[in-house]
Amino acid sequence: MTSTTEQQPQTERYEPGAIEQRWRQRWEESGLYRTEDHVDGRENWYALTMLPYTSGDLHVGHWFAMAPSDALARYRRMRGYNVLFPIGFDAFGLPAENAAIAGGAHPKDWTDGNIVHMREQLKSMGTMFDWTREVDTSAPDYYRWTQWWFLQLYRQGLAYRADAPVNWCTSCNTVLANEQVLDAACERCHSEVEQRAMEQWFFRITNYAEELLANEELEWPDFVKLMQRNWIGRSEGAEAAFALETPAPDGTDEIRVFTTRPDTLYGVTFMVLAPEHPLVGQITTAEHREEVEAYVRAAALASEVERQATDREKTGVFTGAWCVNHLNGDRVPIWIADYALATYGTGAVMAVPAHDQRDFEFAGQFGLPIPVVIAPPDWDGEPLAEAFVEAGTMVNSGRFDGLPSEEGKAAVTAHLEEQDWGGPRIQYRLRDWLISRQRYWGAPIPMVYCAGECGIVPVPEDELPVELPYDVEFLPTGQSPLALSEEFVRTTCPECEGPARRETDTMDTFMCSSWYYMRYADAVNAEAAIGGDPAAAWLPVDQYTGGAEHATMHLLYARFFYKAARDAGIVPGDEPFTRYFAQGQILGPDGRRMSKSRGNVVPPDDQVDEWGADTFRAYLMFLGPWDQGGPYDVEGIVGVARWLRRVWGLVAEPPERGGEPGGTSREALREAHRTLERVGEDYDGFHLNTAIAALMELTNTLVRTREAGAVDEVDWNESLRLLLLMLAPVCPHIAEELWERIGQPYSVHQQDWPDADPSLAALETVELPVQINGRLRDRIDVSPTATEEEVLAVAAARPRVAELLDGAEPARVIYVPGRMLNLVVR
Repeated sequence: MTSTTEQQPQTERYEPGAIEQRWRQRWEESGLYRTEDHVDGRENWYALTMLPYTSGDLHVGHWFAMAPSDALARYRRMRGYNVLFPIGFDAFGLPAENAAIAGGAHPKDWTDGNIVHMREQLKSMGTMFDWTREVDTSAPDYYRWTQWWFLQLYRQGLAYRADAPVNWCTSCNTVLANEQVLDAACERCHSEVEQRAMEQWFFRITNYAEELLANEELEWPDFVKLMQRNWIGRSEGAEAAFALETPAPDGTDEIRVFTTRPDTLYGVTFMVLAPEHPLVGQITTAEHREEVEAYVRAAALASEVERQATDREKTGVFTGAWCVNHLNGDRVPIWIADYALATYGTGAVMAVPAHDQRDFEFAGQFGLPIPVVIAPPDWDGEPLAEAFVEAGTMVNSGRFDGLPSEEGKAAVTAHLEEQDWGGPRIQYRLRDWLISRQRYWGAPIPMVYCAGECGIVPVPEDELPVELPYDVEFLPTGQSPLALSEEFVRTTCPECEGPARRETDTMDTFMCSSWYYMRYADAVNAEAAIGGDPAAAWLPVDQYTGGAEHATMHLLYARFFYKAARDAGIVPGDEPFTRYFAQGQILGPDGRRMSKSRGNVVPPDDQVDEWGADTFRAYLMFLGPWDQGGPYDVEGIVGVARWLRRVWGLVAEPPERGGEPGGTSREALREAHRTLERVGEDYDGFHLNTAIAALMELTNTLVRTREAGAVDEVDWNESLRLLLLMLAPVCPHIAEELWERIGQPYSVHQQDWPDADPSLAALETVELPVQINGRLRDRIDVSPTATEEEVLAVAAARPRVAELLDGAEPARVIYVPGRMLNLVVR
């Protein structure tokens, strides 16, 4: 076989720069990693790592996520699977637009330039990405289908527009999802986030709350599944109605609340509405209006996190309105307080100060009554020093007096339902997914607003994509730059052909990443987002890898999206990712998170230039368990580089041939087969660090064998062949080079994973510690399958053991085959 690769001079020193680019070129030219949808005799396996955001440069974290994922995909391919391992770019988002506002390049130019650079960086990893399936979420041929998905959700009743209080970043000038607000600040720019009321587009993710909760069977880390369940936050309780003493002008005559403690309903002494509640403006009396309106304005400046902080001083204002508790006829004053949220439950909270600490503090501050309705054990009737929140006995609760509070919950709920005052209800902490963004660099929402009578009208599918205009003004006005583009805004109504205006909000970028894994399966289809055959061939994803910080955003949104797509008959199964592995985080050499301001960033390009991609890959996999991560250690990579030079030397500086069969060559082969068993198990369990440690040990064994004298050619060649096959997933370039040098056919990455020979892998003898009364006294070499009688005979014949036994028979013999022998002597 002749090739451009084979004609290259063979360098005797290991120089990664001389071989890595050459092999990447050969792989690309030969289409080695191009994946067909079906290959006879091979089962499909979809391996996926999270696509990178187009920030401009890959950092060490990208390598730490992707290189091990690549090693595992390569291993799976060697195991006989037809492996799809694609890549693309998450290309919409705020950084591109912020760069434009700051006076830099246009978002499209900035993004496209970053993709070109990052694509070359990704290729330098030596990964087996199938580049023919690359996606760019900011390309019209991709966001055409993002818009198409929006229309499917709209037709399914899962997309809707509504007024709602939203998180507004005062710096980015855009709406943020709840998940994007961290400690009352924007997760991206860390600026203050305030509450504003705006009309927004939402997805009804809450329709799938129960299904999303049911994640126990997923092969995901338990802590990630728990994070999702806590985020969804299922609560069982009751809904209860309180009659407004004076109906509101819009005809509303009651306030409904959700409570997990219906047993405490007789203890309600005040009602709290969220400042944004639509009834506040209607029921507030004239004498309280000025104070209420001032409080509402102030509350808008606080984030939800701040408002719900338990250590914050309680504030509130009386509206002057009252409602009536149906259960006991008590008049209940209606207050507003910022700890009540319009987006949670009904936006109204019944306050039971004797049995809720927050209500207890509020009542104490404003002089409101605190009647006890759940008596603690041995309660003497005196006022409580703090709220009693445990189970107890119902008192001061009319017909329910004397009931244990747990029984009382069901009894009161049933009574509410009988009287049509409420009844059982389940509520979730999860809220519908707000997808509107007042930004330019995102997928335009494909809806128009008819100036006539048609209302909100979807853009016809054959008119997609609604493309982003290139010439727009980037001004920090709080409006989307699209709103300033008459060319974009002015259109015609698809139904009546009259004048209309386009929606100027764009979609949350999480919309793009909620379905990208589907597009990989059918990346160039111009007729559908994904065809039926590719969906059946590749979905769901077999193995997903990425950071656990995405647990309550991307991973949850993708699950919702997949279930909606399933219900539309587009994809098979119920879940997008059968298995998910969360890698840890790579830290700076100082043990802290890498940051330019800290000066502890390790640029991966510099490391590749100095050490080569294989060394850098292997070091990242060797530094510790992949799910834990750890600090980058410059000394550690030096050790990995030495190891690969030793591997190189096994081929570049071969041993003397012609040795007798058996001896050190045969023991090296035995070690190779034992290593093969260990490394296979480690790859299967994602224990890449211990797999590399085993390969290092085998390398050392082979070096010692070479230095011991002439080797048996058959045993040596087979040992070396096995080493390179095991090395190939982790260090693809050097494995390919040495594979060719030992005369094997192209490519090492097309070979099957070898089977360990049990007869060779078995240890001929094991060293067994001999204890007498629990103290180590000697060591003996025995067969791993030796019986207790055989082991005892060998031990008794040892002079040291015989001396200590002094002719006495052991009172008890404890033998663990292959592990230890303990003789108990009285």
